[in-house]
Amino acid sequence: MALGKKKGGRKEPLFGLPAALADLRLTAADRIPNASDDKPKKAKAKRQSDDADDEPPRERKAPVSRSGAKRRSKSKIGFGIGRLVYWGAVLGLWGVIAVIGVVIWVGAHLPPIQSLEIPKRPPTIQIVGMDGSVLAQRGEMAGANVALKDLPPYLPKAFIAIEDRRFYSHFGIDPVGILRAAVTNVLHRGVSQGGSTLTQQLAKNLFLTQERTMQRKLQEAELAIWLERKHSKNEILELYLNRVYFGSGAYGVEAAAQKYFGKSARNVTVAEAAMLAGLVKSPSRLAPNRNPEGAEQRAQVVLAALAEAKFITEAQAQASIGHPSYNVKPAGAGTVNYVADWIGEVLDDLVGQIDQSITVETTIDPKLQSVAEAAIIDELAAKSVKFNVSQGALVAMTPDGAVRALVGGRNYSESQYNRAVTAKRQPGSSFKPFVYLTALEQGLTPDTIRQDAPIEVKGWKPENYTHEYFGAVTLTQALAMSLNTVAIRLGLEVGPKNVVRTAHRLGISSKLEPNASIALGTSEVSVVELVGAYAPFANGGLAVSPHVVTKIKTIEGGKLLYMRQGDERNQVIEPRYVAMMNTMMRETLISGTAKKAEIPGWMAAGKTGTSQDYRDAWFVGYTANLVTGVWLGNDDNSPTKKATGGGLPVEVWSRFMRTAHEGVPVASLPNSQVGWGLSNLAQAASQVSAPTQPAPVSNGGTRPPPTRANVRPEPAAGLDGWLMDRLFGGNR
Repeated sequence: MALGKKKGGRKEPLFGLPAALADLRLTAADRIPNASDDKPKKAKAKRQSDDADDEPPRERKAPVSRSGAKRRSKSKIGFGIGRLVYWGAVLGLWGVIAVIGVVIWVGAHLPPIQSLEIPKRPPTIQIVGMDGSVLAQRGEMAGANVALKDLPPYLPKAFIAIEDRRFYSHFGIDPVGILRAAVTNVLHRGVSQGGSTLTQQLAKNLFLTQERTMQRKLQEAELAIWLERKHSKNEILELYLNRVYFGSGAYGVEAAAQKYFGKSARNVTVAEAAMLAGLVKSPSRLAPNRNPEGAEQRAQVVLAALAEAKFITEAQAQASIGHPSYNVKPAGAGTVNYVADWIGEVLDDLVGQIDQSITVETTIDPKLQSVAEAAIIDELAAKSVKFNVSQGALVAMTPDGAVRALVGGRNYSESQYNRAVTAKRQPGSSFKPFVYLTALEQGLTPDTIRQDAPIEVKGWKPENYTHEYFGAVTLTQALAMSLNTVAIRLGLEVGPKNVVRTAHRLGISSKLEPNASIALGTSEVSVVELVGAYAPFANGGLAVSPHVVTKIKTIEGGKLLYMRQGDERNQVIEPRYVAMMNTMMRETLISGTAKKAEIPGWMAAGKTGTSQDYRDAWFVGYTANLVTGVWLGNDDNSPTKKATGGGLPVEVWSRFMRTAHEGVPVASLPNSQVGWGLSNLAQAASQVSAPTQPAPVSNGGTRPPPTRANVRPEPAAGLDGWLMDRLFGGNR
């Protein structure tokens, strides 16, 4: 009983807080450990086991089925795809934003939107001769716009075939072409093919530079799309053909066809069209006037592309390859370009800044220009080595100053320095007419006697060319023989300042030093101004202004911008002095230093000139039709091998003038000898009757006065003989 009570004694039920705390027990783990608390591990394990027995049993989890695992795996996959779609959408959105940002940035660096219109062509200056033929062009040599419908159909197709086969199917940028070019370049391990469309090339040519940067390519693409939206395909193609560069300064198919084939783009053949299309790839390298072989090889590639695209037949391609009809203009010296350069220098004074293409009508005679060029080039080619002369210049003008021919050097392509207009050289004895004219205006006559003898001026001892002296000579004899001592005596007699005034009055614009040596032409002048200063002798004493431009008008519309008005006909030499000077300078060609310069059937006059140490050789001569001056020498001012004015310059002058006067009605120089003779009768008679003293020579003896061999003799019959000679040309 007692045992039963012990094992299964009665328990009273508990309620409330006691019931809640009935099962609460503390274990050793719940107590705070101390240093003396050192139980054996086995006992500890036993307690843990006992505690475990006191806890209620835990539920075991049921094993997961295979179908549930599959559902969970599918759920994870779905979640991954969703995240991928989400982040893809986010990245795509940011990509779109980035593209928009790039487009905005590129657009911000384009020209202002108001300037994004098809720009005007750079102004072209077309220079034509007096017969209307084109002499030269300046600027970018752009030809006139040619409508697409006016071109042969194979010409634009040649550009499409070689540059942009998909031109009519893309929107300004050709992704297919870009991909194809990229693959081709990878296969060839280099840039062998481009992906730019014709529209992109047009955008680059119109608005952008040629630099190869990513920014420029993006701008090019954006502008190409803009062009495609604003213009039709045919309009873009027409703009392209009229703006693309073809080398040698030619822009547009019309300018290129004229430059290389001498014909309009409307008339080019299939072979010529292929050559033009081939130039676009590398115009400077493939220009047919520089590299005809390279241009022809490239043209053959274009012909093959035309045939492949079915734009022409294989037979047409083979015929063009086998029998090319290229007629490329050869690049020559082009001395007419010296004229063009001179015109370029004066245009600003005539019409101001040029903002549109213009045509400049000139006084140049193309035939005479060719004759002048040949005379200079041929003479130098034959004798430049013998006389150590490397350059030459020629200016020919009418007596009223209209320049008919101008050569500024032997070869423009080698040197563009204009020796006819820009260069200034010592004229030597060709300056002496201004000294003699000053003397005549102070009362002397062509028959006035002066001594040809040694002279010294402040230690300076000038000599004659031959180192000979002829004693008493007339002014006519002295000028014809170009006696230096007489010229210096006359210069000192009339005053160097008066000589300078005379030269400036007649047209010399350069600064002249009024010293004793001015009589020998020691102050430098240009060829064109010296020739212009001789013109009054040929026109009766009227001042002229050398000129080459007669009219300027716009190419489009023909608006007149400038027309030359006639010069004021100021009388700078009295007619009687003109007659005297013509009489004296005619003698230079008859018996003086320019005897080779005679023109059959024509009355001509002039003066030779040779500067110190033979550095410059001149001859300026004239008829009633033309005044022409020739200079020969070296650019570095080095001495020639005794080249004189009576030698090479006279030969060049004669060759040019004889041709220039063929078929021209003969006319006489202004001549008032009768009036001059009567007004100076008494004075001249006394001078003629004066005895001529023999000139001393170095060996102490005497030299006879000049003879017919070197000077014109004085009249032998006194006053009557002199008068007959002046009136009727006796003893000529």
